[in-house]
Amino acid sequence: MCDEREFDQLYALMEVSFPDSERRTYEGQKALLTDPHYRIVTKSDLHNRIIAFIASWEFAEFRFVEHIAVDPVMRGSGTGGRLMNSYLEESSKPVILEVELPDTELAKRRIGFYERLGFHLNPYDYVQPPLQEGQADLPLKIMSYPRLITEEEFSQFREILYANVYKVAL
Repeated sequence: MCDEREFDQLYALMEVSFPDSERRTYEGQKALLTDPHYRIVTKSDLHNRIIAFIASWEFAEFRFVEHIAVDPVMRGSGTGGRLMNSYLEESSKPVILEVELPDTELAKRRIGFYERLGFHLNPYDYVQPPLQEGQADLPLKIMSYPRLITEEEFSQFREILYANVYKVAL
């Protein structure tokens, strides 16, 4: 569980790492800390400053990485890959995450990062419901570890995400 100072550091890192459409408001994000499915794993430096984190959801059927971020100063140092690898080693459940459509160079690089960690880009159409009021649906793709997921698994996982993470019905 994050204390106030840790949460403020975490949210500041989230703000520099994700556009508004890919994160909640400060209050909305903080409210998740009481959800039993929500979990945050952090990596701190020698000065106890958060330099990376994974925010995930733990469900009976799978694990969902909602956010992974590394301090801009530390990017390219292997910190994100090490953090994700240790997360993947904790459980034998499938792990899924959302990525932008591969239509920009940056999006393709992010997908490549996850592929090097063993994730697979699934072919199914997927839309992330808005994280903040007044935002539009966001077309994304689902990546999965350690293998591609079936269409049946995709439908089941999406239903769980929509109900628990986004609080909307399909």
